Amino acid sequence: MDSLKFNIDMAFAYGVASPMGPGVVRIVAKNPSPFTFKGTNTYLVGSTALAVIDPGPDDAAHRKAILKAAGTRAITHILSTHAHRDHVDGIAKLKAATGAVVAAYPRDPAAGRIALKDSPSGKLFVDYDFQPDLPLYGGGRIEGNDWALTAIHTPGHAPDHLCLALDGRPLVFSGDHVMAWNTTVVAPPEGRMADYIASLEILLDRRDDVFLPGHGGRIFEPQRTVKAYLLHRNWREKSILDVLAKGKTTIRRIVPEIYRGLALHMIPAATLSVQAHVEYLIEKGQVAADLPLTPDRALSML
Repeated sequence: MDSLKFNIDMAFAYGVASPMGPGVVRIVAKNPSPFTFKGTNTYLVGSTALAVIDPGPDDAAHRKAILKAAGTRAITHILSTHAHRDHVDGIAKLKAATGAVVAAYPRDPAAGRIALKDSPSGKLFVDYDFQPDLPLYGGGRIEGNDWALTAIHTPGHAPDHLCLALDGRPLVFSGDHVMAWNTTVVAPPEGRMADYIASLEILLDRRDDVFLPGHGGRIFEPQRTVKAYLLHRNWREKSILDVLAKGKTTIRRIVPEIYRGLALHMIPAATLSVQAHVEYLIEKGQVAADLPLTPDRALSML
């Protein structure tokens, strides 16, 4: 059975820097939505000179709050967990104000792009033209005066997604890969379920005390949460196979069986999520379909 219990508790005020531990504060951008929860979390890391993780949307009030929290301390680095617009649209103006170096995993310009009609939010949510000053790959390390971050490449939600481990502390900035308030949207072709599962397994092998996600509150006992999300995805696969075996042979017909009573505005995201699972089942040789896969393409079990 699917027994996930989400934590939607989150104490914050927009524009106010909240301490998350020594040398780490969080500022929540005022861009709430069904996909961003209360808004995008921006983190300031360091005590003397700072790194900013995920500056969030291009919003003057949020940028002002970041600069106010920094005070007289220099912002030397800006890091992005992934190039979705709710995380990177604020980078350009923050860089202009601070002169900071921007570090992120560089996107492949030849990678597939999600069409507007297929977007889970109904908007173009990826900045396909975003390129960092400093490419940062899995295992790469960024250092400041009194902080260091090690990149963990965790594709799945996005091909360029990075989690960032704070050196010397059992703490990971988990971006949109693992959150407490909801499961991650995996929307093909931007998202790929096989990558997402493999990336969860990477984090399962760690021993951390807390994850600080891109949306929502802190995650304590994070490896336990990662394990629960892996079990959830396995349960979802089995549910899709059960529905397929009962004669619902397209993604469009499977969705209402899996997501009963779902609000209309969430159906596109649910459809893409089922598509991601079906793609993974095809890769594993459990389901067959002609390609390219679409919501109305006939599926069969192998």
